[in-house]
Amino acid sequence: MKAYKYELFTAGIEEQIKEGILQSGDRLPSIREIKKKFHLSTSSVQSGYEYLVIRGWVESIPGSGHFVAAIHREDIPDVKTALLPVVKDTVFTNNVMLTSARIKPSESSSFNAAAPGDLLVPQKLIIRTLQEVIREKGTSLLRYYPSNGLQALRIEIARHMGVYGRYVNPDELIITDGALQSLTIALGTVTNPGDIVAVESPCVFSVMEAVANLGLKVIEVPVHYRNGFDTAYFDQACKDNDIRALVVTPNFHNPTGIVMSDEAKKELLKTALYYQIPVIENDIYGDLYFGEKRPSCMKSFDDTGLVMTFSSFSKTLAPGIRLGWLYAGKFYAQAEKNRFGLGRTVSPIYQELMLKLLQGTAYERHLRSFRKKLSQQAFQVLDVVRKAFPEDSYFHRPEGGYSIWGQLPEQTDMKAFYEYCETNRILFTPGNTFSLSDQYSHHFRIVFADQMTSESLVLLENVGRKVKELQIQ
Repeated sequence: MKAYKYELFTAGIEEQIKEGILQSGDRLPSIREIKKKFHLSTSSVQSGYEYLVIRGWVESIPGSGHFVAAIHREDIPDVKTALLPVVKDTVFTNNVMLTSARIKPSESSSFNAAAPGDLLVPQKLIIRTLQEVIREKGTSLLRYYPSNGLQALRIEIARHMGVYGRYVNPDELIITDGALQSLTIALGTVTNPGDIVAVESPCVFSVMEAVANLGLKVIEVPVHYRNGFDTAYFDQACKDNDIRALVVTPNFHNPTGIVMSDEAKKELLKTALYYQIPVIENDIYGDLYFGEKRPSCMKSFDDTGLVMTFSSFSKTLAPGIRLGWLYAGKFYAQAEKNRFGLGRTVSPIYQELMLKLLQGTAYERHLRSFRKKLSQQAFQVLDVVRKAFPEDSYFHRPEGGYSIWGQLPEQTDMKAFYEYCETNRILFTPGNTFSLSDQYSHHFRIVFADQMTSESLVLLENVGRKVKELQIQ
């Protein structure tokens, strides 16, 4: 992918700050010095420093220049979790009221909707492209399309994947009605009712919902703040249980925002191969990275076909575009049958829309702008909550995606916390919706995918001050 010109110097500054070579308060080179050294324009250097300010690495002092910001050194708590029993879901009826049923389009103070808000959706681009599609395709959009998706679209998706090292055969891709349908197809392909499936803990509600609808049992594998998915825990779980599939989000896990290292991905794949457990990889947030490059997928390290990868365009473009895809590996034949059983075809107009966007440069340009905006908002929110909430709260710094995972002090009156939020129309997703246990009762998810206004940030400050009043002595 083409890089921003300013990355010639920003990457080096970021690395030196991370390594501790540059310390808080250190003066950085002037715009003139950067221009001369890297042969850049003034606007490119200014954009680069703006990027570093957004990322929280640098502060700009008018009349004085740019300096390394006061860096918040992560005091990352350990997560201690006893091996959870294999359980059936019994709480979704209650939890749904805490998730999708609470989403109100008019809520200006909603931090629980994991979808791009109206002001972040490229409305003009989508409408203009839809108009072009309708003019060009006419009544053909009213006919059936191939059940596994338009071939040209599958080729473009494979090409998009290949840019990041995920080389797949487009003939083994299946176009779906979104990520949840992809997951359902994948699970139904490799499991039967009553089978055990390993999932992450915390785990996004929709995954649990799909597992429950298929009559499956689950075992929860902890996701740690420091290292992400606990591969050793998973290995032990495989020894003690007949696990038939693993559902995992290696890149920008929802709700924590954690990305697994390549070493951890390879270790997890090694365990899955040893026990011959199909891996269902959720890569829905993979393109929403805040760093210099996109993280790799587990599929990149798999040459056996055991890894199935799925994603969609609802998180990167617009939530109403219900179009996803599934790469089913060696399970393609059965997955295709399962897909056909769910409906004859995916919306032709959405397929043609995404084909046109992927064939040009508009989608990639949108992603670059969208990532920058998300990154900016993530660090705005993070800065506010870390200052406003009690000092012994913890908010994990996301590396991409949509969400910040918060943990409040044990002495917090959580019932009063949610009552205050509900009264003031401030919607977070409670931590207990991410598990079948109650181990996340003092956690909650903040989503920053909607336009952050000064009002939004003030509301977060108010919540933080309220939490300080809700500490039980």
